[in-house]
Amino acid sequence: MNVVKGTGNQPTAVGEDVTERGADDRGARRRRRGPVILGSGILLVAAVGVVGALGLGGGGAGADGAGGRGTGGQAVRVARGTLTDRTEIDGRLGHGPEVPFRIKKSGTVTWLPESDKIVRRGETVLRVDDRPVVLLYGTLPMYRGLGMTEAEGAAAGSGAGGDPGGETAESSGADSRRSNGASGAEVGRGGDAQQPPVPLHGMDVNQFETNLSALGYSGFTVDETYSSLTAAAVKRWQKDLGLPQTGEVDAGDIVYAPGPVRIASTGVRVGADAVGNPLSYTSTSRMVDVDAPASDMNWARRGSEVTVELPDGRSVKGKVTRVGKDASAPGGGGTDSGGGADGDGDGGSGAKAATVSVVIAFDDQSSLGRLDSGPVTVRHVVAQHKDVLTVPVAALVALAEGGHGLELAEGSEGGGTGRFVPVKTGLFADGRVEVSGPQVHEGMKVRIPR
Repeated sequence: MNVVKGTGNQPTAVGEDVTERGADDRGARRRRRGPVILGSGILLVAAVGVVGALGLGGGGAGADGAGGRGTGGQAVRVARGTLTDRTEIDGRLGHGPEVPFRIKKSGTVTWLPESDKIVRRGETVLRVDDRPVVLLYGTLPMYRGLGMTEAEGAAAGSGAGGDPGGETAESSGADSRRSNGASGAEVGRGGDAQQPPVPLHGMDVNQFETNLSALGYSGFTVDETYSSLTAAAVKRWQKDLGLPQTGEVDAGDIVYAPGPVRIASTGVRVGADAVGNPLSYTSTSRMVDVDAPASDMNWARRGSEVTVELPDGRSVKGKVTRVGKDASAPGGGGTDSGGGADGDGDGGSGAKAATVSVVIAFDDQSSLGRLDSGPVTVRHVVAQHKDVLTVPVAALVALAEGGHGLELAEGSEGGGTGRFVPVKTGLFADGRVEVSGPQVHEGMKVRIPR
């Protein structure tokens, strides 16, 4: 078996210059080496020779301190264990992004909640002109008022299906129209026939009735139609809120959110105009936000499990729940003059790397303790090989016939220094490499060349 020869017919480590060079050349090669990226197994293959030539990495597991022959070098043992390649990135513990409450109620703010207050379904978000604006759960915004139409009022007083004991005025109006021979369509002044109004219905009605039922109000069917029975339940709800019992809901009386919210901040003071975004909210659950490099997103998939190291040193399990679809280059890297205007996402020369927002949630909020915010480190296992033979990367040498090998150290079985055995490489991680081959076994002493 042949190895690549250097000066003086000595075997050379992978990537070592076969011509003699002075100390200045070696120093230049050191300066040209880029930063080492955690878990970059692909780059490690190319860097093996440089590391071996410089005699680095000899302090790994299995080193026994034995010296090599005349040219020097450290002897290490082939060790068996688990090799793990991890992705590691910084993140921030918090409650997620702030979302503004869009308030449509005109008037003066007369009460605001304190920051960090948890608001749940049916509770007051703020008060405008001393009237509550109530939180309900849903994804559809409150884009119109809800109430009975005139046609529905006529139907409500016509007998079966009406609201018992509820709609006296409406029943009276319906009776009056019937006594005048009106069909229900002739409700205009002067007896002119008019098209009866279409009953109010839609998904927003269904969403509102679902919340009304969840708050304990009954007597109506949860569907997409705002009936007289719905209006009767709304009157009972308004009475409990201390509001006039109209049976109608104004578009500004309600704000919707996906669930319970945590008040994040208030943008106005009591006495200011309410319309706009007077306050914002976040999720009640703590989560981690990560700006992940767009070039390294293999780990960031919904459902991927990660380990999060908290500011107090504890590690907890988390799960990726949201991955952004757009890459951004912070620090101005996304401008037309530089930040990746060609669409390749590299951020341009001198700009920061493009990133993608990743959110990590926790199934067990209690595992976070009392911490609400702070810097964290997120780790994800890219690959893990158990019960494999490993050596320091620097122990690999390039063989003349191709591939890699290990040089046996003095005192090794089957020969001493100067004899090489071919190996097949596997996973690279933490400065070590997985090796295998018929002539490699646990405990074998090999040399790290200088």
